[in-house]
Amino acid sequence: MALSINKKKRAGIINPMYNCQPCGAQYACIGIKDCISLVHGGQGCCTFVRLLFAMHFKENFDIASSSLHEDAAVFGGMRRIEEGVETLVRRHPDLRLIPIITTCSTETIGDDIEGAIRDINKKFLKKEFPDREVILVPVHTPSYSGSHVKGYDTAITALLTKLAKKDKPNNKINIITGWVNPGDVNEIKHILKELDVEAIILMDMEDFDAPIMPDKSSLASGNTTIEDIRDTANSIATIALSRYEGANGAYYLEDNFGVPAVVCNTPIGIKNTDLFIKTISRITNKPIPESLVRERGKAIDAMVDLAHMFFADKRVAIYGNPDLVIGLAQFCLECELQPVLLLFGDDDRSYIQDPRLKEIEKEATDFDIEIVWNADLWELEKRIKDGLKLDLILGHSKGRYISIDYNIPMVRVGFPSFDRAGLWRHPVIGYNGAIWLAETIANTIFEDMEKKKDREWILNVW
Repeated sequence: MALSINKKKRAGIINPMYNCQPCGAQYACIGIKDCISLVHGGQGCCTFVRLLFAMHFKENFDIASSSLHEDAAVFGGMRRIEEGVETLVRRHPDLRLIPIITTCSTETIGDDIEGAIRDINKKFLKKEFPDREVILVPVHTPSYSGSHVKGYDTAITALLTKLAKKDKPNNKINIITGWVNPGDVNEIKHILKELDVEAIILMDMEDFDAPIMPDKSSLASGNTTIEDIRDTANSIATIALSRYEGANGAYYLEDNFGVPAVVCNTPIGIKNTDLFIKTISRITNKPIPESLVRERGKAIDAMVDLAHMFFADKRVAIYGNPDLVIGLAQFCLECELQPVLLLFGDDDRSYIQDPRLKEIEKEATDFDIEIVWNADLWELEKRIKDGLKLDLILGHSKGRYISIDYNIPMVRVGFPSFDRAGLWRHPVIGYNGAIWLAETIANTIFEDMEKKKDREWILNVW
């Protein structure tokens, strides 16, 4: 059947499903140890992003703002950068890295971020703290173009450009995760441990799940160190798990340090996880252990238990980050769900040429698929109003009211997911992610069957 790719026809945005570039840069940077970003712009460019992180993770993160006001539009905001860096360095003795993240206002007025960094290094850091290393990294993320997806990719590339340094080989691989959750990072670490492979993970956010200790301390922080980022130039290869969230960083390491770059399909579902594991095995010459083969078998068994009886021909709409949406669509096809509508939320035309879409089209033999790029959630709601029949929605929590208003069951996947507890602890990637996805989708469908009294008796004999 046909797969069509369309652009949103309206100029405006109704019910946006994406965030701005600075949001993506801030997400990348909170995964680094001893790092606090300075967002150069209005206070809201930092505050509202921190709110999203707090809603999603139920944790707080240190992100600073230069807090520009109207006078900066006339006189520039350079002095606010200097004041922000000075305040951070004096207040945080362990701080070693400050990414300076631009916004729409500071990109528009043309503040010279690189010039400000040179002045701060010369006039402040070298004089006041000559024995202390504090690294300032410019990250240009104008929020009037692209989205948080582009901002994440830009930040990864900027950090590698500034920090990566050639030294002796480390016999490790680099894993650029893309925009994932702590549960996904834990799953990546699990796979690497089973393969007996050492890796540098950009970014390691395992400790976002921060315990409250007996002394009442609780601090969510990233685990990737400055030394880790520097050492990426000495690895045997880089595997990027997302085409649009970090792949340019992998290409930078390849072009400048000869570290081979491999951009994998995001390892969602059986086929993509197989590819990820085989890629690691090929690069490192490590055999695939029986433990992972058994995990694969368990995932297939979980999907087989559900696919034909409950998933077959169920029509699904998916929205969110493009790598996540495409990976989820591929997973749906593996277990007989029909991904009939895919929504990407920014103006990146390269989505149209993504080779994975051709693969999806070949596998969708008995139903049509529509893809909308530069979309918002009104595109989803309008199609439902116009008669699009859906059995399930996959996406983050901003689409919850569409699910409620049109009585369509929904599984929360992606960022931000704030109206269900602890979803970020569960992986969607890997074999364990496939099990979680299949069973969560099934339980959501079961609950909907019971609520609507739609053949709920089947569950008595299943």
